[in-house]
Amino acid sequence: MTAQPPFGQAPLPAHLALRIALAARSLKGVDTAHLLRALIAAVGEPITEARLRKLRASRLRTRLLETCGEGVQSTLTDRQLHSALGLLKGRGVRMPEDPLPIPEPYRNGEFQDSVRIACASDNGERLDGIFSNCTRFLIYQISPRESRLIDLREPGPCREDEDRHARRAELLADCQLLYTLSIGGPAAAKVVRAGVHPVRLARARPAREIVEELQRVLATAPPPWLAKAMGAEPDQRIRFTQ
Repeated sequence: MTAQPPFGQAPLPAHLALRIALAARSLKGVDTAHLLRALIAAVGEPITEARLRKLRASRLRTRLLETCGEGVQSTLTDRQLHSALGLLKGRGVRMPEDPLPIPEPYRNGEFQDSVRIACASDNGERLDGIFSNCTRFLIYQISPRESRLIDLREPGPCREDEDRHARRAELLADCQLLYTLSIGGPAAAKVVRAGVHPVRLARARPAREIVEELQRVLATAPPPWLAKAMGAEPDQRIRFTQ
């Protein structure tokens, strides 16, 4: 599913097109084309996941009034506006899920010079989740020459007295890296305390792309802390330069 935005912008990804269509449906007197124009005015081009996450209700209201005219002011309620904003940010929207990948067995020490990573995921074998509420973590063992999906870990529901961030961090305590679309400061502190280095990405991607990129880093010039995780001796570690 794609939508053709105005002004010749490239077609939107399916998940964003669905969100915008649902959000427009929740706004009385606003159609999809008007909402697209208002969003471009509010967040700029292209419309992306990261930009929509930063959008505030007051700015959306202002741009809708500019785009649709004063006639919509009498029909646009705060409840509609916040409902639409939630849909734009993906809350309450379920995309058809891709089939889950199947993990393969792995024995500790099987891959020489390897690290273990976790990818926050909501859909199939994609890195498209947020640390605090993703459905599962895809766990990969990666060396410069080999890689393998070794586990799918689902945090599941928390008890009322549990710290959900600490629980999720504990679930990843045997990993060296966490890849996620977003992670807040308090959550990141708990992840680091568990010995895991969080890496935030700007957009959703196939998890295998991340694996292949990391393999190239491991094969060339891993940062010292990552070389240490791979088992390299101090005199073998390559100093990382940006």
